[in-house]
Amino acid sequence: MTTRRLAAILSADVMGFSAMMERDEEGTAARIRALRREVVEPALARHQGRLVKTTGDGFLAEFASPVEAVRSAVAIQDALAAGENGLRLRIGVNLGDIIIEDDGDVLGDGVNIAARLEQMADPGGVLVSGKIYEEVQGKIDSSFESRGEQQVKNLVRPLRVYALARAKVPADPRPPLPDKSEHFKLLPLPSKPSVAVLPFTNMSGDLDQEYFCDGIVEDIITALSRVKWFFVIARNSSFTYKGRAVDVKQVGRELGVRYVLEGSVRRVANRVRITGQLIEAATGHHVWADRYDGDYDDVFELQDRVTENVVAAIEPEIRAAELVRIREKRPESLDAYDYYLQALPHFYTVKRESNSEAIRLLACATERDPSYAVAYAMSALCWLQRRQQGWTESAGHAENEGIQLAEKSLELGSDDPRVLWVAGHALTTLGRQHVRGRSLISRSLDLNSNSAQAWTVSGLNHVYMAEGRAALADFGKAFRLSPRDPMNYYVFQGMSAAHLGLREYDLAVEWADRSLRERPGFASTLRYLAAALAYSGDTERARLAVRQLLAIDPGLTVTTVARARTNRAVESDKQHYLNGLRLAGLPD
Repeated sequence: MTTRRLAAILSADVMGFSAMMERDEEGTAARIRALRREVVEPALARHQGRLVKTTGDGFLAEFASPVEAVRSAVAIQDALAAGENGLRLRIGVNLGDIIIEDDGDVLGDGVNIAARLEQMADPGGVLVSGKIYEEVQGKIDSSFESRGEQQVKNLVRPLRVYALARAKVPADPRPPLPDKSEHFKLLPLPSKPSVAVLPFTNMSGDLDQEYFCDGIVEDIITALSRVKWFFVIARNSSFTYKGRAVDVKQVGRELGVRYVLEGSVRRVANRVRITGQLIEAATGHHVWADRYDGDYDDVFELQDRVTENVVAAIEPEIRAAELVRIREKRPESLDAYDYYLQALPHFYTVKRESNSEAIRLLACATERDPSYAVAYAMSALCWLQRRQQGWTESAGHAENEGIQLAEKSLELGSDDPRVLWVAGHALTTLGRQHVRGRSLISRSLDLNSNSAQAWTVSGLNHVYMAEGRAALADFGKAFRLSPRDPMNYYVFQGMSAAHLGLREYDLAVEWADRSLRERPGFASTLRYLAAALAYSGDTERARLAVRQLLAIDPGLTVTTVARARTNRAVESDKQHYLNGLRLAGLPD
């Protein structure tokens, strides 16, 4: 017999669980058990909560009282903030009707909404639904911040959301940016029109359409970036706001832009609706808003219409002839485009299994459309990632695959800025074609000077050519275009490499530490860290970095680095790097 009741549901998960398990499986499991035993279970007992179930990285609890559910959430977060466990939770709390199974498990919308709130919560924070807020306001010693109405996945109507202001968030563990890095201190408004395109809301009611919605936004960002007199924030910084309630004024301050574009995508069967609104960040004034309906087969035309209207709203004097320049060559097959969009999040995950899946999906894209230049370029980037991380038994095989794919992409898309910088980076890193790589990257920046990724690989090219100061300048431009980019660990790694080449070892260590906080276990950063630590005299930490490297790639030696994992073109610079690895304890 089905049992139903009204209950407050608390859903929680551990931030960064997968990465922690990758680094230290047994240690992480022990910390999770201690969290449950010493923090979670006592808090639930004090507030009359029932632990429904645990997962590897979280738990679900039921309360008869919304007040006690919120008090329990606060107690858990405060205990973690005050302790030394090093774990951070996200917690969502909702009040709703639930179904109780015979084994005590719970189901229903009340549970699903709590889980969605947990996914939207800030690290160390608590999000509650409007129903919970109505029940607890004035009854607990905490204040709330309204996050407005949010479109929650699989819910037709928006959900009112509140953040618990009292929940203590641990301080950001990342070190502050070095004072000597003038690039990263301020984000003044550029002199030309500046815009950030935020992730559009998926209104399809189908989680499987997230990749399609994200791909629409990425293509709009790319198109806008090709207008040379625009300053466009890179995709990766814009996407840090995905799934969050945002204040456009705050976004404008954090990203240093005048305008913010937000919107939604609804795809039902073969019909697509794209809505967009352009907002002046400083005032909140709506500059422009519109809606576009069409068939999925016409999706590229819809994207162009949105882009053209944004351009016209910001710069009315732009002529129609100039708008033609922002249109890219489209893949011949929409199936190919779909596969390409699905591959992107797998690439950005930077995990071995995700990398393999990205390669598979991109192969499907190029099989559907053999002329799809950007898909070949992204495949080359995937093989470069595999080689850098040591995810292949044969470095030579990874290099050959990446080089062939880069050459194929150039053959098909020599006028595409994405193809140019990816191919330039691949040929520099995998083929040691430094001069040709520099030429391709420069051409890419001539076509699109708003690409943070192109500036990043330009900086890396300068590192390999022992041009440290030029590298630092390019990394600064990349950071300015994408200051909240989840892939900035690559920029910080480049900063470390540049300072190592300039013999500024303390700064090299500082930037490598920053990179590893963003992306733990990134092998190429660990190599720069080990060498910089050895030169700075910190032998103990240098040897620890080498042990971490050998755990990732047990066959790594100075010889294999020299043969397949260093791209430095100047012999004295190369020997300086290799000698640092020897001093750190990497075997010859």
